[in-house]
Amino acid sequence: MNDIKSVLITGANAGLGLEAARQLALQDGVQKIYLVCRNETKALAAKAELESRTGRSIFEIVLMDMMDLDSVRAAVATLDHPIDAVVLNAGGTGGKTPNALTSDGVTNIFAVNVLGHAVLVDELTKRDLLTSVVLYAGSEAARGIPRMGIARPILETSSVEEFASIADGSKFGAKNSDPLDVYAAIKLTATLWMASMARQHPQIRFVTMSPGGTTGTNGMDDLPFLKKVMFKYIGGLLMPRFGMMHGVDVGAKRYVDGLTDPKFETGRFYASKGGLPTGPVVDQATLYDGLNNPAIEDNAKQAVHRFA
Repeated sequence: MNDIKSVLITGANAGLGLEAARQLALQDGVQKIYLVCRNETKALAAKAELESRTGRSIFEIVLMDMMDLDSVRAAVATLDHPIDAVVLNAGGTGGKTPNALTSDGVTNIFAVNVLGHAVLVDELTKRDLLTSVVLYAGSEAARGIPRMGIARPILETSSVEEFASIADGSKFGAKNSDPLDVYAAIKLTATLWMASMARQHPQIRFVTMSPGGTTGTNGMDDLPFLKKVMFKYIGGLLMPRFGMMHGVDVGAKRYVDGLTDPKFETGRFYASKGGLPTGPVVDQATLYDGLNNPAIEDNAKQAVHRFA
């Protein structure tokens, strides 16, 4: 069933990352879990909490800032044992200045959701440290959630240049672009990058798995005030009653299933079946014909690697 012995999780100090670490620690065979965090104090608190809740001392802290590519490379250089599975969970809406550019020429929101993870995977594969599966925390927003006011991202040409314009923010023009629309386009770009990576590295399973609409996370903390109140507070209370959100344990279980169950195939994007971001997951290519196009997938990957 589960031959995964070691797992590395980005954004592991809270929310989905923390809960995924807890659930994975209870899986038979898992012997080491690397907690990737950028803040040492929070990392130490997460490690202590996980040890207390699971009764296991298998957690190791790796300090890494996904928005700083030098930090990512330096952290990978400290690793000297193969890692069976990686959960690319860190993300969110990009902090207080999501549209500001990093030294690598991408927006902060793109860096934390995509570019840092791309460099992490590249560095691990270059050093033959990645053995089995990569799971990217996708988003229902990548195919749109009409009932929550999130439209499907619009790709006009699906060219390398268009994906590069998503990365550097120029596609969105005015600074008052809806941050959720920007987020959706970035998550779609990452999904396509993952599919291209699956064909480049057939010995590794690359799965994009949306955790669904999940309460108890910090992903929306930096949204504008009104949207933050709607999604994090009002939504956190009301949306679960209407089947529009579920608990962090359910979202994290999707990660665990994606890692351990081979029915989740490489190169695929799994998210909720219906118009709501909850319930059973399905391969989104069966619902959205913009997926499963190798040329578009390769364009996305080429654009991502342009900045790496």
